[in-house]
Amino acid sequence: MQRLWRALFFSFAGLKDAWKEPACRLELVGIAIAIPVAMWLPVSRVERVVLIASALLVLAVELLNTSIERTVDRIGAERHELSRRAKDLGSAAVFVTTVIAAFVWGALAGPAALSLLP
Repeated sequence: MQRLWRALFFSFAGLKDAWKEPACRLELVGIAIAIPVAMWLPVSRVERVVLIASALLVLAVELLNTSIERTVDRIGAERHELSRRAKDLGSAAVFVTTVIAAFVWGALAGPAALSLLP
């Protein structure tokens, strides 16, 4: 039980640290908006879970990307091709998950939101 408590503490410390990063802050604010919207939309439970999960997936990949960037920066400040590639690949992963989330929200939330219009 103590191990789980410490893991939870480290996770919250990571989220607190992530708040200092503009990209992570943007994702956290997006989730703070997306979850209530997903709860409000007239969609099934499964669709609601998929909407929320797609938003959380973007944050998870953004956190991994931030950790890659910090690790690369820790190794050294000099420019290196492998460092650039690592950072670009992390950024590409965030882009891909953002596209996935956009498709999910477009396919599920779009029609649901349109059904609410008079």
